[in-house]
Amino acid sequence: MTIASSSPPSRLPLGDAMGAGTKQRIRRAATRENRGDGRLAAVFIAPALLGFAVFLLWPTLRGIYLSFTRFNLLTPPEWVGLDNYVRMVNDPIFWDSLLVTVEYVVINIGVQTVSALAIAVLLQRLTQSAVLRGIVLTPYLMSNVVAGIVWLWILDTQLGIGNEIIAGIGLDRVPFLADETWAIPTIALINVWRHVGYTALLLFAGLMAIPNDMYEAAKVDGASEWRMFWRITMPLLRPVLAVVLIMTVIGSFQVFDTVAVTTAGGPANATNVLQYYIYGAAFGRFQFGYASAMSVALLVVLSAITVLQYRLTRAGQSDLG
Repeated sequence: MTIASSSPPSRLPLGDAMGAGTKQRIRRAATRENRGDGRLAAVFIAPALLGFAVFLLWPTLRGIYLSFTRFNLLTPPEWVGLDNYVRMVNDPIFWDSLLVTVEYVVINIGVQTVSALAIAVLLQRLTQSAVLRGIVLTPYLMSNVVAGIVWLWILDTQLGIGNEIIAGIGLDRVPFLADETWAIPTIALINVWRHVGYTALLLFAGLMAIPNDMYEAAKVDGASEWRMFWRITMPLLRPVLAVVLIMTVIGSFQVFDTVAVTTAGGPANATNVLQYYIYGAAFGRFQFGYASAMSVALLVVLSAITVLQYRLTRAGQSDLG
């Protein structure tokens, strides 16, 4: 009698055990799901993408084109090549406006960053009250134009309450916005007052991401608040601080409205920042081609500064594990 030998059933991998039809159905279902997610994402992105294309990309491309033309709104643009850029390089007022803008940026960024960092650290280390955070943010809720007008009234040499107080304590009145020496620092400090709360809250958000265990361990080791600030807070806050600096530098180079409502570029062009000079060339003298060339130059300067800041501050890297 012959006994048939039985062998155990072979165990195939799951992918081999499935039939070809089953695997195809799974792939089709995954593809449909991915397409559905892609369509939904496109719906949500479309408004922002449309706004970007209409209000940023197209004006930028149009401005670059106009920078190579002579254009005054009344006649079609006339191609002039690099004439506007040659004129810009030889324009002493352009370079003076650039220097005035750099002076404003240095004062504004220096005072604002130090003040915002101090406020953020105090909020983190002493209190995290939502009421105090709201109070700190209050000036930012005011527009630049309103802030400029309010401070213009306060600092007016003859009628401003600020100068009335100065005169009341026996000191000479200070022409904050009417003197070439005081004008740019005053405008810079006005904008520091308005923006420092917002900058402080951005830094405060970065501070909240630092684990509290590090501060507790440092306290156990006997570290002072000052030592913890330099050894823990600053290194771990560096990526956030770098991004905040990039944002504030770009915003500072585009200062316009505070100058427009307080000094209108005076006295004697002492506050004629680059954006105000561009505005005057375009809408005051209808030299849109030349104004576009200066705008493109400002775009190049800001792009170079941003790239340099990003690399020097290592904004894309974090010391947090």
